[in-house]
Amino acid sequence: MPIRQFWFLRKLLLFAADGVLILILGNYTIYHAFPSIGFREDSVLLPLVLITTWLVLRSHELYNVIERSFDEIFRSMIAAYVSIGCILFAFSFFSVEMDKIRLPMLWMLTCQFIALSLLRLLLWKVEKSLHEARKVLLIAPKEECRKIYHRLRSQPKNLLKLCYISMDVENDDWKSKVAEVDLLVLGANLRHHQKVAIMNYATRHGKQVRIIPNTYEVFCSHAALTQIDDIPVFQPQGFYLRRELRIIKRVMDIALSLAGLICTLPFMLFAVIGIKLDDGGPLFYSQIRVGRGGREFRIYKFRSMRIDAESKSGPMLAQEGDARITKMGNFLRMTRIDELPQIWNVFVGDMSIVGPRPERPFFVEQFTKEHEEYAYRHNVKPGITGFAQIYGKYNTTAFDKLVYDLLYIQQCSFLLDVVLILKTIRVLFTKSATEGVQTGKDFEDMKKYVIGAKSGDVYGDY
Repeated sequence: MPIRQFWFLRKLLLFAADGVLILILGNYTIYHAFPSIGFREDSVLLPLVLITTWLVLRSHELYNVIERSFDEIFRSMIAAYVSIGCILFAFSFFSVEMDKIRLPMLWMLTCQFIALSLLRLLLWKVEKSLHEARKVLLIAPKEECRKIYHRLRSQPKNLLKLCYISMDVENDDWKSKVAEVDLLVLGANLRHHQKVAIMNYATRHGKQVRIIPNTYEVFCSHAALTQIDDIPVFQPQGFYLRRELRIIKRVMDIALSLAGLICTLPFMLFAVIGIKLDDGGPLFYSQIRVGRGGREFRIYKFRSMRIDAESKSGPMLAQEGDARITKMGNFLRMTRIDELPQIWNVFVGDMSIVGPRPERPFFVEQFTKEHEEYAYRHNVKPGITGFAQIYGKYNTTAFDKLVYDLLYIQQCSFLLDVVLILKTIRVLFTKSATEGVQTGKDFEDMKKYVIGAKSGDVYGDY
């Protein structure tokens, strides 16, 4: 049986190895490296560190190393330990015992970060040596293939190797290629009966399938099972939040925005000085955005573009290598410091900490015409962070961001918001999260992958 199938056992062993390292290093760095402090044997410090670390590493998906590049794993480790440090240092202000050990605790977390990162590097190298890249057959309509093709080709470290593309599932001989691949990726715009036929064929031949969802599949993803007499019936979940959950989110928003305004003050002062030294222009940039119920409000950001950025072009999304962005603006966007003034929008109730990103009325009207489901985003308050902000990028399409937003509304809970807030730290270390919209100039010719391609066919200009 392939080692890839023992995924639960591997995660369990990594979980146990983390626990052993955390306890050993915690015992050494706290109890032995600083003996003058004099800790009690019944101290709750190490159990607290162990549980906190396990939970935060789990929330950052750090028990799955096989399908991620080590760059992504390492960035997640940095974000996780920033979160762990903030949590433990916050606890230290409420504990007499922990109040005197902030320096030893910093030393302990540093040692643990190094040890657990090296452990994951070792496991990642072992996993990569044991497994070859999985061969992929992409099946999607022609207009959708280009985007998926680019994403598959730009992620070679994730052990996915594109081998074939089928753009015409009704007429292509895609079945003859299934035996040569390990994984089938199905586009969102395939017809329902086509997806069912492909799923059945792949399942019978022992192949894995990944489906890019459309909005119908999002509707059904968390549907409740009920019945009409003896007929099984799915009851799709609506895109709205219960009143009690909205109250919980509002209380959390007020508490976190107050703390955020205080804690981020040094970064805001840095942005103020940087903008003034860069071009001497206004500090803030404000725009009208659309919030819950379609209500418009004014959002605030530190200015990252030239003062006359849209005087000639009009409203447009940020592009990759956008010349309108200033030098200081590039840094503010990369570190997300430009977003900090939105904490005030959260405090006054226009926004939430977690939710869909608010868009400008011009783009809301445009996107709603293209996808009527876009209006469901406005059933909740927009947020600073969320599914689309963490898993997407600046150049993620509006439709893909819509899918992320609808999934968040369906799954929303207090615990999910906490996890997404913790994961947001990882975005600060991810350059691709701030890339602009692709201009479409750098796509390779897809012809060599397309099943049944003929001479003269061009696939790179759609």
